[in-house]
Amino acid sequence: MNASLPSESLFSLSTKVALVTGGGSGIGRQMALSLAKAGASVVLTARRENMLMQTVQTISEFKGSSAFLTADLSKTASIPGLVEKAQKLFGSVDILVNAAGVNLRESAEEITPDSWEQTLSINLKTPFFLAQSLVPQMRKKGWGKIINISSLQSKRAFKNGLAYGASKGGVDQMTRAMAEAWSKDGICCNAIAPGFFPTEMTSPVYEDHQLVEHNATQTAIGRNGELRDLEGITVFLASSASDYITGQTIFVDGGFTAK
Repeated sequence: MNASLPSESLFSLSTKVALVTGGGSGIGRQMALSLAKAGASVVLTARRENMLMQTVQTISEFKGSSAFLTADLSKTASIPGLVEKAQKLFGSVDILVNAAGVNLRESAEEITPDSWEQTLSINLKTPFFLAQSLVPQMRKKGWGKIINISSLQSKRAFKNGLAYGASKGGVDQMTRAMAEAWSKDGICCNAIAPGFFPTEMTSPVYEDHQLVEHNATQTAIGRNGELRDLEGITVFLASSASDYITGQTIFVDGGFTAK
């Protein structure tokens, strides 16, 4: 951390470029909005063009800077092309947010080799190879931020979550290994592990009102997460305020894992 920076500059992203996967909905969308509000130029990528367009429109309403690229992130062969296109929009990428993910909610008996591969490919394989592709340009600047998305299921087992939990446990370890490999070059690698937040992925949970209330009582704070609760941690981990933090998984769960 640069001691000469004024405190307000520690959290400014006005000169930074961010690439956010899964930026059209849920946690990825919220994180993209947070980065844009802090001044970053944000490139959003996901499969659904209409969702990405809506996020770009929202960012434009508060005079933020953003663009989108549609991509099937399960196909790692497409990553070099995606990175090349992203660089042409706003310049080299300083911040990567790996927010795209999938949770198929299968019982242990229902998991197939194909569904296992799909889960680990999108949740674990793609984040690594996307980060690997961006490291050279971050290394040239001597600065970069990689933010992965972990889960409560990296530490806790939930029903119908075996493959998903395995992938998110892998994200925690991958984050530590990324930090060991790249932090000496000025690239900080951390993960956010959200608690229960209302998103498209968690809609099966939120359809059960009793379960929603039960999950809230499991937290220390006494409520489930709201997407705005992710804004501060996103900007913190993407900015110079966190320049001496790397290899960490930070649980944003209202104290769910503290109890």
